[in-house]
Amino acid sequence: MKKILTVVGARPQFIKAAAVSRVIREGYSNEVEEVIVHTGQHFDHNMSKVFFEELDIPTPKYNLDISGGGHGSMTGRMLESIEKVLQDERPDWLLIYGDTNSTLAGALAASKLHIPIAHVEAGLRSFNMRMPEEVNRILSDRVSSLLFCPTDVAVGNLAREGIVSGVHNVGDVMYDASLFYRELAAQRSRCLEELKLNDGGYVLATCHRAENTDDPARLSGIVEALIEISKSIPVVLPLHPRTKKLLMQRDDIVGLDKLILLDPLPFLDMIRLERSAYAIITDSGGVQKEAYFFGVPCLTTRDETEWVETVSSGWNRLVGADFDSICDAYKALEKPDNHPLLYGDGLASKHILKQLVKSA
Repeated sequence: MKKILTVVGARPQFIKAAAVSRVIREGYSNEVEEVIVHTGQHFDHNMSKVFFEELDIPTPKYNLDISGGGHGSMTGRMLESIEKVLQDERPDWLLIYGDTNSTLAGALAASKLHIPIAHVEAGLRSFNMRMPEEVNRILSDRVSSLLFCPTDVAVGNLAREGIVSGVHNVGDVMYDASLFYRELAAQRSRCLEELKLNDGGYVLATCHRAENTDDPARLSGIVEALIEISKSIPVVLPLHPRTKKLLMQRDDIVGLDKLILLDPLPFLDMIRLERSAYAIITDSGGVQKEAYFFGVPCLTTRDETEWVETVSSGWNRLVGADFDSICDAYKALEKPDNHPLLYGDGLASKHILKQLVKSA
């Protein structure tokens, strides 16, 4: 029996971990024991507990309840707590996802204790070192023994950095999750009916990255563009707690009441809204991909993206945070004719488990 200790802390990681945990329970329960550690980075009920309930993720054995503070403070507290857990559990592998502070803290703690690390979503690069996520993912990749890449581009990024050992293109676990949950969302979610929306009759938007929320000019450009777009089609905007707080402090943005403002949504409701939207406008990496999975055109309110395949395929366009750029891109929106499979075969979780069991 191999013990895998999984560290998660943020909403996107819960979704990815759900896909892998389900494969462990269904196909590897006699070979793998999984211990889940929730750092507490996302602590709001709608961004944490409800996800574990809705996605049927096993209850974490450890909940560290660490959130808030600066990046250094948060990562340091997580590092100290995760180290204690690793010393108690002595797992065969530490499994980390993505690019959050929880990811980096887990990677650093395990590397100091010489516990091998497996990084899911390895090799992603935005080439913007001002993004905390970019620093987290680069450092995590450097200390990982198994690097599970979602695309060929990610494999190439690692090769250019001299990382070739232990690298595997397994596809994207988010694609696994989207395939599994899209039908469940269609059956269970009633958000379209409750919001009185029709398939293809609205735009879904999200905005949470610090580069947008903490810059008044960028936040204004994005939100005012959404208000302008809402004159011709309903715009649904689930608000990240930080975004909501900052918006409520602003009195210079006129027309917020024209948007359909929501609290963070349960995953199945979000999937339902994504799948049926006319278009998606977002700064979220996960939502960019989900838009692609569901064949929905996407405008990304950033100056770069890790998911370059969505842009080169024509399904995603980088529009920054400028009012005119967003509005002009929306007016020119159209669906490309081709929709290639860019993110694997939908079995990334199984490929990951095969490698972990074989390598442990």
